[in-house]
Amino acid sequence: MTKNVGGIDRILRIVVGAALIVAYFLNSGGAYSWLYLLGLIPLVTGLLSTCPLYSILGMNTCPTDKR
Repeated sequence: MTKNVGGIDRILRIVVGAALIVAYFLNSGGAYSWLYLLGLIPLVTGLLSTCPLYSILGMNTCPTDKR
């Protein structure tokens, strides 16, 4: 797995993912509260710095080492 998620993108994914998971625990009795668990996707992709969708689309927000 190559890293294709850069700094700001990575931080936003982790924050959004964690916020959705916290929202699930705060509102676990709601009818569609299970949708908050979709926050696992941005959280994991942010922590691993890789996104399968970016790989499929050929995108990369990770800065390259210019030497």
